[in-house]
Amino acid sequence: MQTEKIKPFVLPAVIGILICLAAGLLGSMVTMPAVESMWVIDLNKPVFQPPNWLFAPVWTILYILMGAAAGIVYVEGKNKMEGKTALILFAVQLVLNILWSFMFFGVHTLIGASVNIVLLWGTLLATIIYFFKVNRAAGWMMIPYILWVTFATILTITLFVMN
Repeated sequence: MQTEKIKPFVLPAVIGILICLAAGLLGSMVTMPAVESMWVIDLNKPVFQPPNWLFAPVWTILYILMGAAAGIVYVEGKNKMEGKTALILFAVQLVLNILWSFMFFGVHTLIGASVNIVLLWGTLLATIIYFFKVNRAAGWMMIPYILWVTFATILTITLFVMN
């Protein structure tokens, strides 16, 4: 009985996870080579800057949660206005997520990355609100992501101010 309730969510969740991991991979294509670059090494960093090794596992977990949540919202909300809005907002925030890596690590624009991440945070908040309207579990699955993006926003803006 329980398996039958979960079955419709499996494929959409897997697809959502793969899309989010692909977005992470796309961002990491510019991030990984730049992490050890002189530009990044020479930045003045705040004392609360996490070690570089922490970012990949945190983002992997977040992308898995995000993708699973999007899969749930797709199944439960694809035929409802709230669900369609949630998925559009999700796509927009995912694009902003990718763009941050290109702005920060690719183009080296701290002001651009700061503006981008503020837009990402606002879009993410709207996404979460709509996810909650469609499915509470999906909304809760996005909370670790907004907490991390909140921290990343503070970090990005601090890096801009310090440099």
